Amino acid sequence: MTNASADRASGPTRRTTLTGLVGGAGALLAAGCSASPATAPTPRRTARAYASASDPTPGVMTLFKDPAFNFNGLLALGGSGYGSAEVGEVLTAVNTINKAGLSAQSYTETFKTLGDQLRKPPSSGKPDTQTTRFRALRAAQYYAQGLFFVLGSDTPGSEEALYKAGRGAWDAFCERCDPVPVTARVPYGKTPLPVWFFRPDSSGERRPTVILTNGSDGQNVDMWTYGVAAALQRGWNALVYDGPGQGQLLFVDQVVFTPRWENVVTPLVDWLSARRDVDTGKIALTGLSMAGDLAPRAAAFERRIAALVAMPGALSPWLGFPPEIREILTPDKEKTNAIWNKEVVPGLSPAEAATLKKRFEPFSAPAMLAARAGKMFTDFYTPANLIKSLDITDVVSRIKMPTLVLDYEFEQFYPGQPRQMFEKLTAPKDYVKLTAATGAQLHCSPMAPQQHCEVVFDWLDEKLSGS
Repeated sequence: MTNASADRASGPTRRTTLTGLVGGAGALLAAGCSASPATAPTPRRTARAYASASDPTPGVMTLFKDPAFNFNGLLALGGSGYGSAEVGEVLTAVNTINKAGLSAQSYTETFKTLGDQLRKPPSSGKPDTQTTRFRALRAAQYYAQGLFFVLGSDTPGSEEALYKAGRGAWDAFCERCDPVPVTARVPYGKTPLPVWFFRPDSSGERRPTVILTNGSDGQNVDMWTYGVAAALQRGWNALVYDGPGQGQLLFVDQVVFTPRWENVVTPLVDWLSARRDVDTGKIALTGLSMAGDLAPRAAAFERRIAALVAMPGALSPWLGFPPEIREILTPDKEKTNAIWNKEVVPGLSPAEAATLKKRFEPFSAPAMLAARAGKMFTDFYTPANLIKSLDITDVVSRIKMPTLVLDYEFEQFYPGQPRQMFEKLTAPKDYVKLTAATGAQLHCSPMAPQQHCEVVFDWLDEKLSGS
């Protein structure tokens, strides 16, 4: 990895905005390509949903030739370090999928079947509590794997049921934790936020606490891998939650993302501040994947946050889409949707259509419902403008608390943006780039979540030790 703090930074060259699909929290659909304005392809109406990389895993392991499926497989494999997957189970599933022929159908079906198997007692005998607990955690991982590609499968209408299967597995895991995480419904608009508050023990001791923010496609199990387990090991509390556009709020309540993420985080801080086992001077906020945009937005307005980590730093999710997609959006809704429906959609391949359905569903309930019915959404203008409104370029300077910006070698979706965020920050700041030298490359270091958590929590401990 490479590391730079504010006083060591020596005016790095600002990189140009690069193309690639918008990043997701726990998984991605395809590796993005990069191009400077001078070499970018001329926008065309038959827009490509993504750009395939020649090497789906620059520097190391390839499970699938397609970079989208490969990235998801690597996320599952990486989770084994924290018990949210098993190497043998994942690799066996990979072999099964490749033998059947890689597709959204074979991927979804294989991982769903694996999740179903783990929710049943093992054939070896009656399981004890820990066996049942971690079988449920792994099942949550495998259901999440299937959920990610279900819209491209033969049964897109099973999306909500597949989400609920994963949620059921997650809840079964939590119910067997010791201590059991505190659950609540924190007020937020008309739809409360489900939260899970993990503690190292039930002593009531005041402890530093981290609020873990997921991205646009992650599930609760990803937060275990990217923060909860590491926090508990270090004597921290950890709060997991579903915000708008995520988990239950998206798949069941049909509440999509909001650009004002401070309205999501503030009630969480209120809830934590009322607890005796939370050190209110040591509440940290992290944001994984697209939440590397959401968490900084919240921190710019919620001043009770003592430290912030963007993983990676992201200024504009809209710029993560290829230029061919961004070019569709015009100031006129009718014109934009005419281009989309008459010139773009008819030229999409099934794989590209599935990609775009997945990418847009967290920003449009009608788009999600259309995808579940096997149809393409017809209103491109509304969700595209919502994604565009997530730009935080002009608010980063408002952040006052110490901030860590993570970056990744071969970052597929926000290349250049982490460094740009670091440059714009006026608060105490540090920049760390995780690299292929230790297998921590690619968006969110899918093969190295333990390294990832070491960097984050070492930094948090250092920044908050004297708070």
